[in-house]
Amino acid sequence: MIAATSTRSIEIVDIIGSQCRQPSGAVSRLDLCRVQSWGLAMERPSPEAPEQETEVIWLLPDLGLRLLRHRPRRRHSRPGPTVFTAARIESDAHSWTATDLLLGLEIGDDGPARIARAEQFAAAVESGALLQREADFALQTIHRTLGEITAHRDVRQWLAHRGIFDPW
Repeated sequence: MIAATSTRSIEIVDIIGSQCRQPSGAVSRLDLCRVQSWGLAMERPSPEAPEQETEVIWLLPDLGLRLLRHRPRRRHSRPGPTVFTAARIESDAHSWTATDLLLGLEIGDDGPARIARAEQFAAAVESGALLQREADFALQTIHRTLGEITAHRDVRQWLAHRGIFDPW
């Protein structure tokens, strides 16, 4: 389930009921909701995006990251970029909570990584909506991730290096 705060969202996933609350307050059913050794894997339909069939979302608590990748409807279409967002992730036996820290990386299959949502992040820090310790964590997380992915030259190779071999 996802509940909205002032400028960021808190995603709460009910792993028993296999559902997630969107920032808008709508609850979506998950086609896949599986706890893995590395975190939580989810997949949900994307009916509002005509070119995308599903969203693949991974919560990676040890890395402080939320991964988002869209799966296209057409077999020969490109999937779009992989988006990593810095997040504070907590879990218990029934749910997982990911607090969006508003700073991310967008990585295309054949292009360089780029910082995403920097303006939104800066505005949240300036307004106090994002605490300084959260901002520092987000900056360190995204900087570390960018360096590691650059060193491995590919998102999949970097994930494999991190012990994550699951396909998306």
